[in-house]
Amino acid sequence: MKHGEWQALVSAARELDHLYVIEQAASTDFHRGGQGNSKIRPVEHRAHGLRLTGELSHAFSKIEEERGSVGVDEEELRALGSVVVLEGSDAAYPLEVDRLNSMSQHKKVPKRPRWILLSVRSATEMAPEQATVWVADEYRVQFLKLFENYLEKVSTRADPERWTTPEGNPSNQALVANISRIRSAILADLWTSEGAPDYTGVRWWELWLDATNPQIDTLDGFLDAYQLRKLTRSVVLRDRIVIWVEATWRQLEVLPFTRVPIAEIRIPGFVDTIEDLTVDEQDEYVQDLIDRILPAHGHAPAVCHLDTGVYRVHRLLFGSLDESDHHTIIGTSGNDVDPRGHGTSMAGLALYGNLESYLLGSTQVQLRHRLESVRMTPGRGEVHINPIDYGSATAQAVATAEVANPRRRVFCLTLSAKSDNPGEPTLWSATVDALAAGTDTVRVGDQFQLLSIPDPALARLIVVAAGNVDKYALDHRTESDTSAVEDPAQAWNVLTVGAYTELVETPQDPQYSGWNVLAESGQLSPHSRTSVMFNQRNWPIKPDICMEGGNVLTDGAQLFETKHPVVSLRSTGVRNDLALSSANATSAATAQAARLAALAMDRYPEYWPETIRGLLTHTAEWTPAMTAEIAPDQPKRDRLQLLRRYGWGVPTEGSVLNSSRQAVTLVSQDQFVPFEGADYRMRRFRLHTLPWPRDVLEQLGATDVRLRVSLSYFIEPSASRRGWRQRYAYASHALRFDLQGPLETQQAFVGRVNRDAQSAEDGSMRSPANGDRWLVGQNQRGLGSLHQDEWVGTGADLARCNSVAVYPVGGWWKNNGRADRQDLPVRYALLLSLRTADQDVDLYTPIAAQLRVPVATQIATS
Repeated sequence: MKHGEWQALVSAARELDHLYVIEQAASTDFHRGGQGNSKIRPVEHRAHGLRLTGELSHAFSKIEEERGSVGVDEEELRALGSVVVLEGSDAAYPLEVDRLNSMSQHKKVPKRPRWILLSVRSATEMAPEQATVWVADEYRVQFLKLFENYLEKVSTRADPERWTTPEGNPSNQALVANISRIRSAILADLWTSEGAPDYTGVRWWELWLDATNPQIDTLDGFLDAYQLRKLTRSVVLRDRIVIWVEATWRQLEVLPFTRVPIAEIRIPGFVDTIEDLTVDEQDEYVQDLIDRILPAHGHAPAVCHLDTGVYRVHRLLFGSLDESDHHTIIGTSGNDVDPRGHGTSMAGLALYGNLESYLLGSTQVQLRHRLESVRMTPGRGEVHINPIDYGSATAQAVATAEVANPRRRVFCLTLSAKSDNPGEPTLWSATVDALAAGTDTVRVGDQFQLLSIPDPALARLIVVAAGNVDKYALDHRTESDTSAVEDPAQAWNVLTVGAYTELVETPQDPQYSGWNVLAESGQLSPHSRTSVMFNQRNWPIKPDICMEGGNVLTDGAQLFETKHPVVSLRSTGVRNDLALSSANATSAATAQAARLAALAMDRYPEYWPETIRGLLTHTAEWTPAMTAEIAPDQPKRDRLQLLRRYGWGVPTEGSVLNSSRQAVTLVSQDQFVPFEGADYRMRRFRLHTLPWPRDVLEQLGATDVRLRVSLSYFIEPSASRRGWRQRYAYASHALRFDLQGPLETQQAFVGRVNRDAQSAEDGSMRSPANGDRWLVGQNQRGLGSLHQDEWVGTGADLARCNSVAVYPVGGWWKNNGRADRQDLPVRYALLLSLRTADQDVDLYTPIAAQLRVPVATQIATS
């Protein structure tokens, strides 16, 4: 079975969230203020009420007459509601539009709209305010009753401050008194663009339909009846569907008298995303989302941004970013100093992911993590950081956040710089590696000095952007392959994030007619860098994973549009405290990965930083487009090239947080002392006995089962730059894993691990059991400090592969004979997952019945 097919085969199974728990954070709902108005126009209420009641009845009658003249099938298009226009008098007495939305109150049947406010046109010097309202036919009597009650009922006592009858205030006075006229609607009443519509000729119109109306599909019948053309694409904006139709104005005039739920008609604005709406309309969506957000509790894990600062008062961020977590290491303000709001947009992605789905949704949003920010870039007039000081600046930024709040956090570093020797350590990357391992450092001149031994209690998860290409070309993948990841993304201990894309739509705007996207769905984003150009013998595989980073538009020649909203993600902006912006490239991908890591920290609070890093990589999958680049007979070295482009693919929230019955992940966290004596002789390795469901696997017979193994640990970087290019001179130590072969006894497996450990020390190649079944292979996967591979074979074979060994390989601790590191324990996370395409097989239950995680025992080396 092809490698990439597993993603589709187990996607449905992941819906079984067997361990999923959502913490309920105490919070208070925000409530939006209404649009009510206390200013009531002075009118003689009886004469006014009689006139409006008559006008409304006449409007309903006129609508019935117009229906009879509609030249389309009556059963298909007969209106289920009437559209009327309520006109105000002047701007001093605005209409009470809040009263113009009403739902039925049936308790045993679904609620239905009685009347709906379709649009409001503000008063101008030439025309009064207009509210266009749809009234369901079956609720006409109730709508008319609002005006009859104004005539007949008194709702409160007499109020000398208001225009009253002798008995008191008329019922519904605030609504009815400010209406000067009621009439049946015509198409022009639904026109909401500036200026008047063009009544001549055939042209494109933008129709906004009420998405909540069950008759939404009747537009197709109307278009067929009049033989009108529409664009195949539409845009769904929560309670509206936007559709483009080519017609004359006269052909569309009949729409208000049909069952088509038209709410507005506009000049085509080519709405592709929420960012294409007017600023006021965008603000409405943002405000609606704000009302539905429940921030995480104060002690929840956080994503700490090391970036250009964050515009903290943005209302989508304010409840999740306390002032005490808003820092800078330059100047006095932690606010975003980038005019484009880079740090603010990254913070939005780290908190929500792509905002588009939340903005278009209607459900409550329970957040499970928080935000922190440390500004690391200078603003106008501030001194720039010397590139050699980036490491010191990062260490200062990390310390600033940790001193302020001792919570669990993910550091999100989206800044990067060019490297003279791609893949090789630098002062910045070595500092980041030391910070991840829990080692204190300092820069002395152009050297790097370690101040302490690694402290696992201070280990940190740092997520770093791979960096963006300098230019764009039609052959975007070659451009990415020849653009090496930037400093400090080559660091061993970080989670390095590249960008891929599934955003392949093109804009409707005629300006982009003939344009297309550079990358196809599931391919590497044209923004992303890779490690294809690294020296493969020594340096880690980067990126580790990919996340959505957006696409690029091109005219097919030399023009490129790199940040169009339709091929970018939606996030928070800096224009005002409700602003939206577009975000893309590897920074956006990194912010989303940091969000996943924070969610995993909340879900599994006992997991170490190295475990969370391993979990995101372990659960990633290549897209079909990525997998298509692997040929069955492809050499493992060529597969390594694929890893250097995409990492291990794309993790999803569901796969990171959950196992399933057909795809179960086991996590083991362990530590041991691997070396002893002045010569650092290897004295221990770890043997994990696996709780395989042997009976179940054997019953699968020849059915394929996939085993994925990930080993994640942090190394301590060497302080000596002289040895950074030499094998085993940069990393303090290394670990390797191997799987017992189906024909090996455990004793034979232990013997082979002893020999392989010695071979690894000598730098020679090894030949593990079942080598052909590994995707990458033992000789290719041992780079960096995160090793991953997968084995595919029959269930019967895997049933006999019931042990995994983790063994040490020497590094600079051993080579330098450091006495202070001699008996230092090392820790690691071992992740294993079993997957089968057979949906009738339950792998999880028998494993859970035995043991939830692998059992480790001490094995002495010979």
